[in-house]
Amino acid sequence: MLTLLIAGAMALAPLPASVQSETPLALTGMPALHGTLRVPDADTRAVAVILPGSGPTDQDGNSLNNGTPLQVRAATYRLLAEGLAGQGVATLRIDKRGIGQSLLAGGDERSLRFDAFISDARAWAVEAATRTGRPCAWLIGHSEGALVALGAVREPDDRICGLVLLAPAGRPAATVIAQQLAGLPEPLKAQAMAGLADLVAGRETANIPGLESLFRPSVQPYLISWFALDPAGLAAAYSGPVMIARGTTDIQVAAADLDALAAARPDATVARFEGVNHVLKIAPADRAGNIATYSDPDLPLAPGVAEAVGDFILGHSPEQ
Repeated sequence: MLTLLIAGAMALAPLPASVQSETPLALTGMPALHGTLRVPDADTRAVAVILPGSGPTDQDGNSLNNGTPLQVRAATYRLLAEGLAGQGVATLRIDKRGIGQSLLAGGDERSLRFDAFISDARAWAVEAATRTGRPCAWLIGHSEGALVALGAVREPDDRICGLVLLAPAGRPAATVIAQQLAGLPEPLKAQAMAGLADLVAGRETANIPGLESLFRPSVQPYLISWFALDPAGLAAAYSGPVMIARGTTDIQVAAADLDALAAARPDATVARFEGVNHVLKIAPADRAGNIATYSDPDLPLAPGVAEAVGDFILGHSPEQ
């Protein structure tokens, strides 16, 4: 395992965002999925698909609710795409189904499964490789997008070069949710834990008054499909190149998650970005100051983040 400790405050020359161009793309379907391909004007040395995190997160890394901006306006994925293009790495950042320009592809909530995002990631990898003339595309998964990336390589696919997992969960989602619910008062806690156990076992459960956002019947099929995935197990089963990275001031993903994935893949490249938070920006450990960076699109990515990702991709990309 190669471990990198990158100081977030290190001084690096800015990458040339101007030497780049963007093209809107759509995957054919009824309705279509949408994304944006950013390429450097110089030779494209590799290409990657950026997979968004959980919730209503769009292709730029901002949270939307039917087109209305919410609290996250960090522009993390747009900034990452700019940084990677400066190194010769093209990127395809996407609006996942149900979000942004792909809103109409979301369909009915009860019919949605986590595997839909996995299938979309595989299709976008083929599109990215084809559009840029590369033999394969990398998957860069951020937060929940890292689990999508891991799910996409459950089956061998020579159009996927490898994985970059940024701020990833290392434990099954139900395990993390159980920890979050542990402070509930009784009998609500017991009801919640019983409901989670049902979903983990693959069966729907009763709606729980007061916890409708989690246990409403229409979302339970999706949760069952999500809870079935173990990120550490998926990482261990994959033999391709993997980079695992987390910032030390990330208040959403614990250091234990990175450690779990690193233990599952001892040959992975592991990066710990000093003083960097969940949206990959320099941030203090205190919650208020940390969260403040989530709504500042003008705050750049932490120095060293895009460079480390680009170095890993270019160092492991196949020759054409």
